[in-house]
Amino acid sequence: MEFITEIVGKVNSIAWGPPMLMLILGVGLFLTIGLMFMPMRKLGYGFSLLWQGRQQNGAGDISPFNALMTSLSATIGTGNIAGVATAIYLGGPGALFWMWCTALVGMATKYSEAVCAVHYREVDENKNHIGGPMYYIKNGLGSEWIWLGSLFAFFGAFAGFGIGNMVQANSVADVLQSNFEVDPKITGFVMAILVGLVLIGGIRWIAEVAGKLVPTMAILYVIGGIAILILNANKIPDALSLVFTYAFTPAAAEGGFAGAAVWMAIRFGVARGVFSNEAGLGSAPIAHAAAQTDSPVRQGLIAMLGTFIDTIIICTITGLVILVSGAWTGDVSGASLSSMAFEQALPDLGGYIVTFGLVLFAFTTMLGWSFYGEKCVQYLFGVHAIIPFRLLWVLAIPIGAMMKLDFVWLLADTLNALMALPNLIALVLLSPVIFKLTRDYFAQQQNS
Repeated sequence: MEFITEIVGKVNSIAWGPPMLMLILGVGLFLTIGLMFMPMRKLGYGFSLLWQGRQQNGAGDISPFNALMTSLSATIGTGNIAGVATAIYLGGPGALFWMWCTALVGMATKYSEAVCAVHYREVDENKNHIGGPMYYIKNGLGSEWIWLGSLFAFFGAFAGFGIGNMVQANSVADVLQSNFEVDPKITGFVMAILVGLVLIGGIRWIAEVAGKLVPTMAILYVIGGIAILILNANKIPDALSLVFTYAFTPAAAEGGFAGAAVWMAIRFGVARGVFSNEAGLGSAPIAHAAAQTDSPVRQGLIAMLGTFIDTIIICTITGLVILVSGAWTGDVSGASLSSMAFEQALPDLGGYIVTFGLVLFAFTTMLGWSFYGEKCVQYLFGVHAIIPFRLLWVLAIPIGAMMKLDFVWLLADTLNALMALPNLIALVLLSPVIFKLTRDYFAQQQNS
């Protein structure tokens, strides 16, 4: 087992090494320039479409609003709490700056993914709309590229069991045991039942639950974070100074913080940023392909908001709370660091905000990723594989809650990076289609 772990570790260091990080940022920048910075310019328009998207309009299975909430249910998770803390702990305050950079170009990536997902989606034998990287590779690039779509589906199916299932269940079990002494077996069993009940209804039930829980949990978490920042408003300028200073200069050791080179800030900022908002991984377009819409561009404009909400808003609040509290100079990392920061700033309340947020974030992540994995398995084996997949998904939850997951986390993190490769290749090759659809849409809007 140690040998296998060592091999996967080496692959992971390559998969998340400089070439991959440059590819993710490079493709995002290429799409941003090709779109003439449209995602940034049309951010307000995107939010107006999101509000309108609560109503059904066009072919599809779920509302455009619920499609985004389903996507956010998978992205707003441990990455926003544990991921940000880990990035700052390993890369210093400057890592937050590079998370922002990843998000800004990631908006164009997420937009492009959703445009392709809707444009090239299919209807399966159960009359459900299905799409995602495997389908826009097959239908957009032709039969000679089908192997690339199958590769994405293979990586996505297995990555989901780690990053979207067992790791999430383990995080919930750990935080509930630490704060309330709840037995991990009980946590795993209860979560398996709750997830199983939702999965019975497929994407429509997942979307309905996500449409209610995601806005609620995000708003509560943001309110708690903003309250802390208001109480510590005098420390925010110094915190921002740390972010911008250490984004370009090495961070010196301080307290339990071991210090970090600029490369470490870039590496962990980009890697944790992608882990959090999933721009470029190709997972979110699987949800957006089910949206009831008659325009790929409209759904793309709604989809890009996921990256903005996830990273620019929620991750920023987590990062700033950690910095203003001073907890980042200790020797605690991950979700424990975020919990400590919130608790120091809001005694007797802050820790509960993180605990409650983590539980809900992880639960909805399991729902969102179950749909992603299901569609990947369906692409590979057909609709008859859906029920067996759902059963395996539910059974994996209590296992994840009770076991140590160092290897599972490492493997899932590696597969996440490998998912991105086929998707990024497809986005570059399909970029002329993305640019044309975008130009045509806004030209029509001007003429109407």
